[in-house]
This record gives sequence, structure tokens and C-alpha cells, in this order.
Amino acid sequence: MEEIYQWLKVIHIASFVSWMAMLFYIPRLFVYHAQYRHNEGFCSVVTIQESKLYYCIGYPAMIATFLSGGALIYQMGGAEFLRHAPWLHIKMFLALLLLAYHFLCGYFMKQFAKGTCTKSHKFFRFFNEIPTLILIGIVYLVIFQPSFGG
Repeated sequence: MEEIYQWLKVIHIASFVSWMAMLFYIPRLFVYHAQYRHNEGFCSVVTIQESKLYYCIGYPAMIATFLSGGALIYQMGGAEFLRHAPWLHIKMFLALLLLAYHFLCGYFMKQFAKGTCTKSHKFFRFFNEIPTLILIGIVYLVIFQPSFGG
């Protein structure tokens, strides 16, 4: 069982890193897409990049992250483990925020593809920082596993 747990951690961390790479990079593409939206040649190329990044890297990595995370919780004892790990509840909430951010990126990507996105490159420069803040929270929780007084 210990070996399965270790392999699940490898899959979970690798999947999460891949998912975060997409969540970091696609908003940077949105910055350039918004900044050069009047350059049709550039926009046609960046639209393809956004789509491949989102569907070929982001989606599989996101699914693998949640499946391996669930399997890790199961390996640790499921509901009983969750009762004694309040930090994990917050981590899961932050993961759900990343999931919402993921789908929001998909929404903006589709708007750009249709030519209907009106957000500025400055908006996307700010938007790009959101996953970093969430990542800091997740890493803190995993490293320190605070008990929150319990």
C-alpha cells in the first residue's frame, strides 16, 4: 500500500504542476491576444495555441490532479482522514477555486476565438496573478498542515 501511495503522490504532483503551467501561461496568451487583437494573423496563431494548451494540457492535467487527489485521500483513510485534517478542507476549497479559474479561462478563450472578448490586456495582467496567490496558499497548507487549534 505504501508504494501505491507514493506513486499516487508522484502522479498528483506532476499533474498539478502541469495544470498550474497551463493556468499560468494561458492568461499570458490572453494578455497578448488582447493587446494585438487587431492583428488577424497573430490572433489566428494565438487562438490555436490557447486551444491546444487548454484542451491538450490543461484539461487532462486538471482531471488527473483531482482523480489522484481523491485516490490519495482514499489511501489515507477517506472520511476518517478528512475528519482529522482541517487543512485539507481548505486545500480542497482552494483547488475548487483553481477549477473555477480554469473554466473562466475557457470562457475567455472562447470569447477570443469568437472575437467578442472586450477585456483589456491590463485586465489579463492582473487576472494572471490569481493562480499564483492560490498556489501559495496550497503549498503553505501542504507543507505546514496546520491544525487550526484542533
